[in-house]
Amino acid sequence: MAWLEAAGGRPVLLRDDSCHNRWVSSAALAVAGIDANSTDPAGGTVVRDPATHAPVGLLIESALIPVERAHAASAPASVEQNAGASRRGIEILHSFGITTFQDAAASLPMLEALKHLDDTGRLDAWVVTSLTVNDKVFGTHPLGQDLIDRRETYRSTHHRPDFVKIFLDGVPTSKTAAFLEPYLPDDMHGADWRGEATMSQDELTGWLLRVAAQGLSAKIHCTGDRSVRMTLDAVAAARAAGHTAPAFHIAHGQYIADEDLPRLAELSVVADLSPALWFPGVIVEAICACIPRERAERLHPNRDLLDAGVLIARGSDWPVAPSPNPWYGIHGLVNRADPTGTFPGRLWPEQAITVAEALHAYTLGAAHAMGTDDVTGSLKPGKSADFVVLDRDPLAVPVDDLAATTVDQTWFAGRKVYQREPAR
Repeated sequence: MAWLEAAGGRPVLLRDDSCHNRWVSSAALAVAGIDANSTDPAGGTVVRDPATHAPVGLLIESALIPVERAHAASAPASVEQNAGASRRGIEILHSFGITTFQDAAASLPMLEALKHLDDTGRLDAWVVTSLTVNDKVFGTHPLGQDLIDRRETYRSTHHRPDFVKIFLDGVPTSKTAAFLEPYLPDDMHGADWRGEATMSQDELTGWLLRVAAQGLSAKIHCTGDRSVRMTLDAVAAARAAGHTAPAFHIAHGQYIADEDLPRLAELSVVADLSPALWFPGVIVEAICACIPRERAERLHPNRDLLDAGVLIARGSDWPVAPSPNPWYGIHGLVNRADPTGTFPGRLWPEQAITVAEALHAYTLGAAHAMGTDDVTGSLKPGKSADFVVLDRDPLAVPVDDLAATTVDQTWFAGRKVYQREPAR
């Protein structure tokens, strides 16, 4: 790719906004051992020049892992450096009024950093981590049972390593999400391409049974309706085996077949909504280039989920999403309109929910989904004094003003952890 010539022979790695693809320089490919003779890994593609078979610098899904691991090995961070980065991230979350979060794909360095922060009195948030079972996009290790076996070492007062994370498919924009119906045809995939799951049905069911037996909950990445159905079938097997306590999250759940909507409630499956794609925007338009528009715009059936009795919990998918600001998401949940005003119209407006329902998805609903509702998510005696002071009452202002809501103060455990600077 000519624009990577600016690397000047140096190894360069660029991540796309979904984190499911990488653009890399020739030097980075060489460091990772990827060349014209390399074979594509399972679940990944090295995009190549059709004439020479040489890699052009675009790596899709698991093909990116060698480069990510080479990058990590070139400059390993210390526990204190990782802790400092985590603390800075939490400070940013505080500025948006967030005091509790679940990391959706935790690595061993992250677990070490969180434990170190809490042991040194610097973890000002309730944190739930999801231990990565399989990896298509980060290149971290250890994975799976090797990582699960270490979890209790890193449990602390404010850190709960209580979930696992399974990547079951990719993303629609790379045509790696698993769908029931085909994508739009192209030269690479043909006319009947529906994406692929990373596991068979038996493998997925086996993992859910295994982790449930260890007292763990599971978050499963599903962006296509076929991966959602696979997850529901696996959860049904786990519930039938007597595992009623673990929480099971469908992470993203952008597309869900109509007949599967009531199954989420029947199986007590949480709809983890993230990122905020329920209003017109550049990502929605990119999906429409891959899926017929009439299907693509039936995105995030939030009203139908609530009416079916499903618990919805709202997240950010930050840093895949550019900001963890919850007020953009709340505005979109209520209006199904772009909170920035950049893109006109409303996306599937019948799926709008109320302000009160949106606030619940960000507070007690999310806490219940994460298993932290014993300590936070609402203000009542015996719980942590976690709350925000806003510049307006979101239940009283016009809904078109929700996105402009600003946090003046954030309090965690009865301590002020953020104060907005006065305007100058």
